[in-house]
Amino acid sequence: MSYTRAGSIEALRTRARLLARIRAFFAARGVLEVETPALSPAGVSDLALDSITATARSLGPTPLYLHTSPEYAMKRLLAGGSGDIYQICRVFRDDELGRWHQPEFTLLEWYRIGFDDAQLMDEVEALLRDALADGGTSWRSERIGYSDALARSLGVDAGASAASVAASLAERGVYVPRGLTHDALLDLAFASIVVPSFAADALTFVCDYPASQAALARIKPGVPAVAARFEVFARGIELANGFHELTDAAEQRRRFEKEIDARRRLGRHAPPLDEAFLDALAHGLPDCAGVAVGVDRLVALALGAESVAAAMAFVHRPRG
Repeated sequence: MSYTRAGSIEALRTRARLLARIRAFFAARGVLEVETPALSPAGVSDLALDSITATARSLGPTPLYLHTSPEYAMKRLLAGGSGDIYQICRVFRDDELGRWHQPEFTLLEWYRIGFDDAQLMDEVEALLRDALADGGTSWRSERIGYSDALARSLGVDAGASAASVAASLAERGVYVPRGLTHDALLDLAFASIVVPSFAADALTFVCDYPASQAALARIKPGVPAVAARFEVFARGIELANGFHELTDAAEQRRRFEKEIDARRRLGRHAPPLDEAFLDALAHGLPDCAGVAVGVDRLVALALGAESVAAAMAFVHRPRG
């Protein structure tokens, strides 16, 4: 793989202005900017992601992992008493290369103590409106539950059987590979039917994801159980993923081990768990909510561009 020049100089100026706006936004709210290491002895267990490995002779023969997000290290700072924090950093994800994906990209991540997912959605909306203020588009906002969004565009909700979801997709001309799990079918439905149905002039917040897709979010009380998780979409692009954070170390370990077991069954690499992160949870993570925002996608949106390449100085392309 090689990297090549991509975005224009004007695009880089837009990027610089947007980053300055982000920093001013957090400075006005007293949120501390931090930096954490990109190299870690532990990789990501999430089945939707894959870490990129690296070696450093000075650190020993054991492979290291380039972080897919600064989340674990930032939560260690939170557990150590940092207070509200944010970070803008490069992150790395394997098997991600396309119109809206690069294996190396810029992520904004922040955590607010005492916030729940609803309060954090308010702040995410404020930041996105501020960051996109010069783009000439008057963005409206919509909030909808995951199951309601599915029912509105597919005719079945998140509680429908796998067979019902598959049948509804097939009726709409979507190819459904055999053997997909229920969550994989929901992901397919969301990507192919639900997200394209969102209004082009709206920042669409999808909240209350199925409990099976909680990741690092806590579960809300009630029936059916849903995760305190949200995502934000604009013009068909996922911009942000946020959680009312799970603080239960035992439950987090259980989720990680379940993901590692699934990786092994699928013949995928199973990285070691981040024990330092789990220790920090056990020590005591304050009640907080956190979110990650794709900066390159946000810049592309501000530019009215058709890919992240237009928002980046250099992009990686396949060799050969």
